[in-house]
Amino acid sequence: MKVFIIAEAGVNHNGSIDFAKKLIDVAANSGANAIKFQTFKANSISTKKAQKAEYQIDTTDRNESQFDMLKRLELNIDAHKELIAYCNNKDIIFLSSPFDHESIELLKDLKLPIFKIPSGEITNLPYLRNIGKLNKKIILSTGMSSIYEVRNALNILINSGTKKENITILHANTEYPTPMEDVNLKAMLTIGKELDVNFGYSDHTLGIEADIAAVAMGASCIEKHLTLNCNMEGPDHKASLEPNEFKLMVTAIRNIELALGSGIKKPSKSETKNIEIVRKSIVSKIKIKKGEILTEKNLTVKRPGTGISPMKWDEVVGTKAKKNYNEDELI
Repeated sequence: MKVFIIAEAGVNHNGSIDFAKKLIDVAANSGANAIKFQTFKANSISTKKAQKAEYQIDTTDRNESQFDMLKRLELNIDAHKELIAYCNNKDIIFLSSPFDHESIELLKDLKLPIFKIPSGEITNLPYLRNIGKLNKKIILSTGMSSIYEVRNALNILINSGTKKENITILHANTEYPTPMEDVNLKAMLTIGKELDVNFGYSDHTLGIEADIAAVAMGASCIEKHLTLNCNMEGPDHKASLEPNEFKLMVTAIRNIELALGSGIKKPSKSETKNIEIVRKSIVSKIKIKKGEILTEKNLTVKRPGTGISPMKWDEVVGTKAKKNYNEDELI
């Protein structure tokens, strides 16, 4: 099963449908499976006085409140319909993270096949119940959470009506960008092992090393922020990949998938032709006459591997030569 790659557009459209469509173009051209936006009503998720995160203060207007920033980045229902149609035309899945109950209903009415739960909602019991009862496929991000909180959220989703096999849990860190020493990729394996669930990784580091490592470790889903330009104004651009970088990441992931293989240790199709060239056979070290005893003094091992395998050395030593041999002749 191929790794499900999500291009996280988030709010990197800066409130522009044209930018959003360009992000869809880039994601589709890169080979990503899906592109994800965010669905929210500023009135529903933030008070007027809520503070911005440190990284948001650094990347947006310091005098703008979190509420005003969110209001500017909202996508209305018509924008959703336009972007879904555009994604269908580009053969890429449209996803969005709902941040409030009204947004869950909007995405349900739009018949989204997968619901992505952002890290901030993992302790939101009524929200989790609302999504769980839809019995859709769910991808759950787990930034800022302990394994206890992840298990609790998983149980709420299951008890609300979603099948466990339809849930994928992503290890994540919500610092933008995430320092490498805080990535803790092994925690992704802990999630998979302790909760017996499909697992993956939502990445906010700079670069693509952590994503490639996650795939090599068994991630079934990778989510990574995508931007048209890291220098654009907005909260998430700085911790996002530009188009060329994103395409490189997708290519690397697909190569790692191929490289992981079946797990069966045997000669590959491409190297089989090298066996006779690289391996060795038992050959005469010096001239040997017919009837002479073959010994460790008149035998040696050399390429090619088209004769008797050196693994049969003990069976050959001590027997009589059945013919005359010149030096370097296969026995």
